[in-house]
Amino acid sequence: MPEILCIGETMTLIAPVDATPLASADLFTLHMGGAESTVALYLAEQGHSVAWASNVGNDPLGRRIVDEIAAHGVDTSYVTTLDTAPTGVYFKDPDDGATTVHYYRRGSAASLMSPATLDGLPLREVSIVHVSGINAGLSDTCAAMMHALFDLCEGSPTRISFDVNYRRGVWEVERASPILLDLARRADITFVGRDEAAELWGTTDAHSISALIGIEHRQGRTVVVKDGDVGATEFTSSGTVFVSAHTVDVVEVVGAGDAFAAGYLSGLSSGKDAHGRLTMGHDLAARALSSTNDFVPAAGLDA
Repeated sequence: MPEILCIGETMTLIAPVDATPLASADLFTLHMGGAESTVALYLAEQGHSVAWASNVGNDPLGRRIVDEIAAHGVDTSYVTTLDTAPTGVYFKDPDDGATTVHYYRRGSAASLMSPATLDGLPLREVSIVHVSGINAGLSDTCAAMMHALFDLCEGSPTRISFDVNYRRGVWEVERASPILLDLARRADITFVGRDEAAELWGTTDAHSISALIGIEHRQGRTVVVKDGDVGATEFTSSGTVFVSAHTVDVVEVVGAGDAFAAGYLSGLSSGKDAHGRLTMGHDLAARALSSTNDFVPAAGLDA
């Protein structure tokens, strides 16, 4: 039985070689990317028993994704392969020194996830279920799955870890704002970036974000506010802890938030205190910031 279960879409990532702008690139690399599976990969690397659940298409891209994730020690037995929809794809465009992401995921296999996807998952047996707000924006059925997940875990020992993870390319802010706030308030552990909270809810600082989400709404609740290269703050009913971010030569920011969440959850599962949890988050985020890949294994840092 896994210790941690991550649920969410993973897509094939196509990116130009040598950071060439997409419009003029001739050579591309083929990788994979997905918020929840990235968290799962880092957690498995840290020695945790972790599973990933999702839908993929019955196509070479879906098989490649599942095989690669499994090769890193993640349990993929809860993945469903669909004949009726393809695996999603996205492109990175490293133009003008900043990376833009273009999604081709509408109608993907993962967008067909629904409350029925939760059938057979060990939701009440694992310690933590990790999901992100991306799921809620993929489709109406995915949003229904998210609400059903929170309902099913209500009153159980399982803690829901929720990364707000707002993506403008997935859904517009007017629709996302109330849904993501509701989910953030229902989660046991909520991760949110100060910048995305400002865009979604008009908050201006970590304390106003914590007050909006409300750590008092649920006993044992934790809110973690990430503030880029400044640091991260953990809010609980016991108090507030801030840990500065590491100094890093940033190559790309995509994937750093997922790496942070994985580090934090690893620290939490290992019994570390707030400072240790936040530091582990920064450790893995720094690794992700140093690469164009979402998942950067420790063994490949010096390669």
